[in-house]
Amino acid sequence: MEWKEAPPPPSLPFVALLASGGHTAIYRVDGLELSHVTELGATRDDAAGEAFDKVAKLLGLGYPGGPIIDRLAREGDPRAIPLAQPMSSRATLEFSFSGLKTNVARWVSLHGRPGDDQTLRDLCAAFQTRVVETLVGKAVRAARQEGVAELVLGGGVAANRQLRERATEVAARHGIRAIIPPLWSCTDNAAMIAYAGALRLLRGEDDRGRLEMHPRTALLRVTRKGRGRR
Repeated sequence: MEWKEAPPPPSLPFVALLASGGHTAIYRVDGLELSHVTELGATRDDAAGEAFDKVAKLLGLGYPGGPIIDRLAREGDPRAIPLAQPMSSRATLEFSFSGLKTNVARWVSLHGRPGDDQTLRDLCAAFQTRVVETLVGKAVRAARQEGVAELVLGGGVAANRQLRERATEVAARHGIRAIIPPLWSCTDNAAMIAYAGALRLLRGEDDRGRLEMHPRTALLRVTRKGRGRR
């Protein structure tokens, strides 16, 4: 497992690409308060990590799909199987990955699940390359449009090897520094949630007065209601 120190913090303002199982968006960050963050583009349907998981399920690879596809793609040829580039228009910074997922599903419907290892690797490489090129292309374009010199990656998909390499390479080509967290900080939202809570605490905010019952009691009641219990 890669265990490296976190890179130096970015200078404000910067552009951030958040790519995970539940989110895919690009933000301009002028400060650490929510009011200082501006969304520049987001996914219209599936998040990038969600697309990885759904494609992995289509191919019978298990869950979570991202690490498995990333590993197989290393030995595949992304040009061997033609897949459409998802929402490649330069006119927008928004994303859409459902069409790419459908493209893979259609290929599987026509050809069946890959019957040999190399075809499986090629299909994974083709899918992953389309996702990565879309993420990197739009993120770097956003940084250039906003006139900022730093691009920050975050979210679980930021652990993807190809994404990390391509973001660094393409950003540098345009004079932009890609700031990519170490792998150990790309796998869980706990640190993000704790940091957000710390900022609220420093502002004197307190949620305890809003709770009508202990959280565990509330969870039990919701669970029982969902199961048709009283």
